[in-house]
Amino acid sequence: MIRKGEAMRLRKNAGWVLILAAALGMAACNEVGTNINTNTNANMNANMATPEVTPAIARERTRSEYTEEEAREERERAKGAGETIGDTLDDAWIHTKIVAKLIANTTTPERKINVDVVNNVVTLRGTVDNAEEKATAERIAKETEGVTQVRNQLKVAPAPKR
Repeated sequence: MIRKGEAMRLRKNAGWVLILAAALGMAACNEVGTNINTNTNANMNANMATPEVTPAIARERTRSEYTEEEAREERERAKGAGETIGDTLDDAWIHTKIVAKLIANTTTPERKINVDVVNNVVTLRGTVDNAEEKATAERIAKETEGVTQVRNQLKVAPAPKR
């Protein structure tokens, strides 16, 4: 039986998965007009007729392209997950970037890690299965542009065996 909090987390996780899948799909579409097989001119012509993917979507977006509306939405998602984001656009941008990186990284259990960002300082909270996951999450946060400090409060506790 799924509890109310778990259902909310599952919906949030599904949303992040969809966002990540869309971003990866859009990035893959960036090479639409290329076709090295010369025997498939019909396909090549069809590909060339496909509208070009907007560069802002196909590539990683920059901080200057991040909007106040996106920041507001990110704060709402974070609040629903028990996370805190400061009032600045930078704080919301940093949170967005770190969460996306944690989702994309196969060695970090992203939704077990709460990411708080206030005044460009990141606090990682939650429980991970091993020291490697803890170190990887910290490294990801530290390598994110705009982060001035990382407070790693992650606890290591192996998942119970079923």
